[in-house]
This record gives sequence, structure tokens and C-alpha cells, in this order.
Amino acid sequence: VQRLIWISTLGIYDEVPGNYGKWNHQMLDGGYLETYAAAAKVIEASDLAYTIIRPAWLTNHDEINYETTQKGEPFKGTEVSRKSIAALVAKLVTDPTQAVRESLGVNKPNTDGDKPAWY
Repeated sequence: VQRLIWISTLGIYDEVPGNYGKWNHQMLDGGYLETYAAAAKVIEASDLAYTIIRPAWLTNHDEINYETTQKGEPFKGTEVSRKSIAALVAKLVTDPTQAVRESLGVNKPNTDGDKPAWY
């Protein structure tokens, strides 16, 4: 394996701000966030050409509409469609020189809030 595109979860770097960050911890602490954070450390310490994708909470909306943040930046938005994540993965597979050794937060623009609207 030379290229790894790994879909993780938001919050593994404690990068989700405000009430949404607190809610996300309440929902995902106790094994989930910790396990994904440990896996990300292993991947980042490897020699692989990796991209870690950290999606917001997933929806089934039939849309491709997303923005990204980098590791070290505050996470934006509360949700993103599965179709958007698939489009990002397809883009990375089509051009494997993009986002190498990066960890991308992925959300739908203008979905900021204390938790996903549908939850």
C-alpha cells in the first residue's frame, strides 16, 4: 500500500469548537474518539501517502456541497452529505497528488450550530 485515504471522524484533535464540540464529545467519547485519534497518530507517523478525512455528522442528502479545514484549524459546520464525502474521495483517487499527508475536516458550508439540525 502506497496511498491511503482513511475516513475518520471529527473531533480526533479536539478541533471542534464551542457547544458543538461539547456535544460531539458527549456523543463520541468513551472509546470512539479515542480509538480514531490513536489510529490517526499511527497513520501520521507512517511513511504512507495518506489523506485523513474527518467528516462532520453524515446525512443522506442528494447533494455535493462541502468545504474543508486543515488539521490545526477549528472545525466548521455540523453536517455533510455522504455524497459529498464520496465526491472528495473520488477527487483524491483521480488526482492522488492532492492532499497528501493531510488531515481534512469536511463539512457543508453554513451548517454551524450546537449540533446537526436533524439531530
